[in-house]
Order: sequence, then C-alpha cells, then structure tokens
Amino acid sequence: MANLKTYFAESYNELMNKVSWPTWKELQSSSIIVLVTAFIISLIVFAMDYIFGVQNMAGTSFWKGMLGFIYKFIS
Repeated sequence: MANLKTYFAESYNELMNKVSWPTWKELQSSSIIVLVTAFIISLIVFAMDYIFGVQNMAGTSFWKGMLGFIYKFIS
C-alpha cells in the first residue's frame, strides 16, 4: 500500500512541477492543425473507398465501398 501512495505522490509532483502545459493559443493552433489533418485524411480515405468501391463485373456497375471490396477479396 505504501508503494501505491508513493506512486500517486510522485505522479502528482511530476504533473505539477515537471510537465510543461501548453498555453491557450498553442492549444488552439494545435487543435486546428489536428482538425485539418483529420479532414484531409478522411477525404483521402473516402477517395480510396470510392475508387475501389466502384465495381464493373459482368456488365453491372454498383458501388460497394471498401468493405464490399474486402469481402469480395476474402471470399
């Protein structure tokens, strides 16, 4: 039990005295960068899903998406 108390005491000390917390401005700019990057990656994934999802087999065209492509590849 003493080890657990020591762990929490040292963790608290490290969070309060050794961690450098970002300023509000730094937090806002980092959040914007993360949101823009997530949006760009989602567009790339959507484009790949659309490209691989459009199938034209036996004269029929349909869109199954990435999961449809994976299921067809597995079976």
